[in-house]
Amino acid sequence: MSIKTNKSYLKRFKITKNGKILARKAGQNHFNAKENSSTRSAKGRMTEIKMDNKSRSRFLANQ
Repeated sequence: MSIKTNKSYLKRFKITKNGKILARKAGQNHFNAKENSSTRSAKGRMTEIKMDNKSRSRFLANQ
């Protein structure tokens, strides 16, 4: 029996062609009215997540 990918993790991440893991920062959806435009656009971007190989093999087995 093979190891399965954790689907709840996979739904929150985007894995690029070169193997980088991208995700949104937490807590960026609210209280944006007083932010300037560059901050608001930065909150919409995804950032790279650092994950060690043990966690990656556990949660993202087949990716």
